Amino acid sequence: MPAAFFGHGSPMNALELNRYTQAWTAFGASVPRPRAILVVSAHWYINATAVTAMPRPRTIHDFFGFPQELFDVQYPAPGLPELADEVSDLVSPTWVGADIDSWGIDHGTWSVLRHAFPDASIPVVQLSINAYKPMDYHVDLGARLAPLRDSGVLVVASGNVVHNLAGVDMAQPDGGFDWAQRFDRDAAEMLLTDPADLARLDAHRDYDLAVPTPDHFIPLLYLAGLAAADGPRAAADTRVLVGGCAYGSLSMSAYTLGLDAA
Repeated sequence: MPAAFFGHGSPMNALELNRYTQAWTAFGASVPRPRAILVVSAHWYINATAVTAMPRPRTIHDFFGFPQELFDVQYPAPGLPELADEVSDLVSPTWVGADIDSWGIDHGTWSVLRHAFPDASIPVVQLSINAYKPMDYHVDLGARLAPLRDSGVLVVASGNVVHNLAGVDMAQPDGGFDWAQRFDRDAAEMLLTDPADLARLDAHRDYDLAVPTPDHFIPLLYLAGLAAADGPRAAADTRVLVGGCAYGSLSMSAYTLGLDAA
C-alpha cells in the first residue's frame, strides 16, 4: 500500500536545501514508486470539490514578489484524466467536478514534489478544497479516498498545521511562538492517537491564531481521514517525518502514513 504524506513548502523551499526539503527528498527515495500522485493543496481553495483532468497540467506560479529564479521553475509532470473518474466513483454520491483547463500544478504541490520526485515523470492530479464545506466533510472525504492507496496512488496533502502570515517574525527563522508550538504539538498528538477527531481542533484555545484562515489547515484533515480509515493500524502507521516551526507563526511539520522508514 503506497504511503500518504502531509507537508508544505513556502515558495523558496522549492529552491532551498534545508532540513525540511531534505526530509521530502528522503521520503521520495523511501516510498515505492506510485502509479500516480493525488494532491490536496492549500492553494486550490475554491467553492467546489473538483479534480484536475487534463493530460498535461501547467505549472502554476501562484505567488508574487519572489526572485525570477522561482518563476522559472517548471514541473512538467503528466496528468492522468482517468484518475478523476476513479476519485468521482470512490466518493459518490459526493459530486466531484472534472477540471480540464482552469488549474494545474500549483506551488503547494510542486515545491514539495520537485524534491521528492525531481524527474517529474509520475502523473500528478490535484483535488480542490471545497471552501463551503465543514471540517468533518474533509475528514470523511479523506477516508473515502483510502482505496486509492491500494491501487498504487500516493496521496499527498500539502498545507501547514500553523499558518499565520500576519504574525511572521523574520528574526525567528527556526523558531515558533509559544502558541504556534503548542498548537503544532497538540495537532500532532491528536493525529497520531485519534485522527478521526482532528476536526475538533477548531475548539483549541490557539486555533484562531494558528489558523486565521482554514485553507492551509484543511489538507491535514485529509491525512487524518486516511489514517482513520486504517482503523487500529493508524497509530502505528502514522509517523512524524520532520517537525518544527519557522518564523514564529508557521509550522513546517510533515507526517507520513504507511511508511516504515521516516
